[in-house]
Amino acid sequence: MAEQDGAGPRRVPCVGAIIRDEAERLLLIQRRNEPGAGLWSLPGGRIEAGETDQRAVVREVAEETGLVVTCGRLVGSVERPGRPGSVYEIRDYAALVAGGVLAAGDDAADARWVTPAQAGALDAAGKLTDGLIAALRSWGVL
Repeated sequence: MAEQDGAGPRRVPCVGAIIRDEAERLLLIQRRNEPGAGLWSLPGGRIEAGETDQRAVVREVAEETGLVVTCGRLVGSVERPGRPGSVYEIRDYAALVAGGVLAAGDDAADARWVTPAQAGALDAAGKLTDGLIAALRSWGVL
């Protein structure tokens, strides 16, 4: 599903899920693999061939967190450096938990709910993916 225009890096379409609980905490996962192994981020990943953004959000959240979600509206999009020669085009969607039990899986080493203050502390300590807090703040999420 990646696109290459011949003039620049390979563009890889990805999705992320912005999930809040009833206490307004944000769901973050700790990345198991590169890029950004060990850093905290939103659950999400690459869109598979023939998959819609919405299906990718539901699949990625289930794989990484054990939660079943419904995908809502597009909140925002960003571009981030990917593996050498590629750029990830990430579209982040609001999502609501419909079931499941939170447990890290697949590409996630850990998964947890964090308050805005805890997210800020992770960012200040250099433990969040680059630009995540700024993007979430610019979209009115934090």
